[in-house]
Amino acid sequence: MRTKILVVMVVLMSAVAAMAQLPVQAASQPSQQVSSGRLEFFPDLKSQYITSRNVTVWLPDGYTMGEPCDVLYMHDGQMLFDASTTWNHQEWKVDEVMGRLIAEDKVRRCIVVGIDNTSNRLNDYFPTRCYEKVPEEQREGVDVSVYKGDEYLRFIVKEVKPFIDSRYKPLTSREHTFIMGSSMGGLISLYALCNYPEVFGGAVCMSTHLSMNFFDPNFKSEYWSEGLRQYVKEHLPQANSCLLYMDGGTVELDGTYRPYQNKLNAIVSGLGWDSAHFVYYLFEGHKHMETFWAERLDVPFMFLLKK
Repeated sequence: MRTKILVVMVVLMSAVAAMAQLPVQAASQPSQQVSSGRLEFFPDLKSQYITSRNVTVWLPDGYTMGEPCDVLYMHDGQMLFDASTTWNHQEWKVDEVMGRLIAEDKVRRCIVVGIDNTSNRLNDYFPTRCYEKVPEEQREGVDVSVYKGDEYLRFIVKEVKPFIDSRYKPLTSREHTFIMGSSMGGLISLYALCNYPEVFGGAVCMSTHLSMNFFDPNFKSEYWSEGLRQYVKEHLPQANSCLLYMDGGTVELDGTYRPYQNKLNAIVSGLGWDSAHFVYYLFEGHKHMETFWAERLDVPFMFLLKK
């Protein structure tokens, strides 16, 4: 009888997972290697909001299921761990940096959830509702329906996070939940902090694409970047209620962001944010590349997770 009950429970759990379009167990991913910790790979994670994509979870050395860890959600997940599998043979070195900081007892133990991008990356990471702050005549010819930032964040908050919380049973409160990305990934991380302050206790925005330059000739980027700043001014959480890290380099594309970043910094500071909760660092000689993000990765990790 006990065996039959167990079988029924397993069947029911599998059915619930299928209904929620979530995997029951991780798949193997031998092509990606890490120097510390281990990876669990969930291919082609389905969503009712956006196109399916892979999700990879990094677990620190000695991790045991149910350990009360913090959780960091990172965009561009295929670029985080192993340069031998990336399109440009570069990586963030998340496993090396996070693993070292944990081993040195400098940061709290943390799970990293890498969410892959797709061919729709620019649209997925676009902060959808900033268009509300753009003059209507400057939106003419721009199809805002293709911008899926709201849907992408729903995927993370309503589908990925519940799955992570259920499977790994980490610390689930906002003080232990963070989001992070670079370039457009930095843009959507800032947007996430504005829209889900009850979910994310901090955001890391590296080399953030605040100029919002696109190749669409109808897209007047100056108006949209101003619209973004106004949106942030109105929707950023109460000053010092969470953590916001931003940075940038000085070379090539990163160098073009500085005027936009300076304007945003003035807005955030004007709202009353202090240096314990909002920081911006400028890294001389750094370019818009994973190599440079990896080089300074310990700085935002320490800011979010320092003991």
